[in-house]
Amino acid sequence: MNDLLKECRAVLSTAESLQDAARAALSREVAPAGKLDPAALEAAQLGAHGLAWVATYVEALRQALRWAERLDAAGELGATERGILLLGFAEYGAQLAGGIPMSQVEFARPSDLGVPPAAEAALRDAVAPLAAPMRLAEARLAVLAALRADGFGAVGLDDPDMALLRDQFARFTAAEVTPHAHAWHMANALIPIELIGRLAELGTFGVTIPEAHGGLGLGKVAMVLVSEMLSEGYIGVGSLGTRSEIAGELIALNGTEQQKARWLPGIASGAILPTAVFTEPNTGSDLANLRTRAVREGDIYRVYGAKTWITHASRSDVMTLLARTGDAPAHKGLSMFIAPKPRGTEDNPFPAPGMSGTEIHVLGYRGMREYEIGFDGFEIAAENLLGGVEGQGFRQLMETFESARIQTAARALGVAQNAITLGLGYARTRIQFGKPILDFPRVHGKLVMMAVETMLARQLTYFAAREKDAGRRCDVEAGMAKLLAARVAFANADAALQIHGGNGFALEYPISRVLCDARVLSIFEGAAEIQAHIIARGLLGRVN
Repeated sequence: MNDLLKECRAVLSTAESLQDAARAALSREVAPAGKLDPAALEAAQLGAHGLAWVATYVEALRQALRWAERLDAAGELGATERGILLLGFAEYGAQLAGGIPMSQVEFARPSDLGVPPAAEAALRDAVAPLAAPMRLAEARLAVLAALRADGFGAVGLDDPDMALLRDQFARFTAAEVTPHAHAWHMANALIPIELIGRLAELGTFGVTIPEAHGGLGLGKVAMVLVSEMLSEGYIGVGSLGTRSEIAGELIALNGTEQQKARWLPGIASGAILPTAVFTEPNTGSDLANLRTRAVREGDIYRVYGAKTWITHASRSDVMTLLARTGDAPAHKGLSMFIAPKPRGTEDNPFPAPGMSGTEIHVLGYRGMREYEIGFDGFEIAAENLLGGVEGQGFRQLMETFESARIQTAARALGVAQNAITLGLGYARTRIQFGKPILDFPRVHGKLVMMAVETMLARQLTYFAAREKDAGRRCDVEAGMAKLLAARVAFANADAALQIHGGNGFALEYPISRVLCDARVLSIFEGAAEIQAHIIARGLLGRVN
């Protein structure tokens, strides 16, 4: 048996015990009779979210170990991968025992989670052999050697077709996206329509849409790989497919046969560009309290209200629009619509009657543009009520949240990898005190840990996608993937900017863009705090 794998299994086992102890302690507080009390969970939010982070770290380690075991079985566990594994287990194990940063100002410490000192001590003892200074130094040098050769560790895809798909989109990104990304960002330019056409030819917008409706009929793993590779060049390009993913899944799961035939082929081909119109001012993630109304008048609905943070709203051809119908309270009164609209222009972004909008100017995540939209009698044909039944909108939307969060984690992986590449490239060429700054331990140490954490987040995200493809509920796993990957992306971008020094603060350097792009990842598709709450609720709700 591989000694390193054996040591990592021991760390994982003790980490699982620590997680169980934290969960048991919190469950006594928020589910004393075996049933979760939402009010008690909210009152214990810090502890609950700490448990979520503990569980996320444990799952990341579990998936990293499985990744290494697969590589080992194939004879592909090389020095780079061994270094990544050792450093990942040593660092995350130490943080589990000593305190996980939930944010820059909040930590989840075992003692705060009700973990007995013995469980904390057992984990420290298990981590100690991996954390021996000489072993850590050797592991860092092994990963550094790979970085110097532009190697980041084997991703460990078992399916050759998926490996080919990843390579195909990596080549496309290098040729068509990366060279232009910063200019698009600086000009706040829409992603060129010609590039959208080339993405459509690759099948980008129909990755998961069934073949019967013009898509590729692939799974969420494929969707993750495409999003990751495109986002490595520019998150705006990597996010184009998100609109099609959301609309395609909503319609494929819930649409009538006529709606599927009408909309899915065009979305898959890229001929129809969709946008998601859900969020409202002052509601954020509180979707059950949306106020926009759709009033039935014969064969049409008229929409009244306001929406905000609508991505790619002007240039889209159709909206998946969530609005209140009837008098049912809260989420029971929400319905989803497939709402066609004319494509806007620079001079007239919203030419549809009953619809107006203004752009929200943003730090990053550009290329599609964000808008506030007002509706004053905007018409939707009644036949475009998704599924043909009112009051199903909230349920329909919830069915897509797992995919949306996995997809956001994938975009975060691309941004995280881009940050490593930019930091590494600068560190190679920046000469200080007679040598490249890559030679200084504090510089290459940052890059090494950036590569390590990115691999851990990657394996967690791939796992969530595989769970989704297997038809298993994965709201907790999807939340974990987004929670960790978003934090890693921003940490990588911040560290890479630090490596750039003062130049990183200059707009002309792409790392300034990547930092802004990375910052939004822990906010949209459910803020980090929302993700932690979902994870905690899922874990504690299983207590009997």
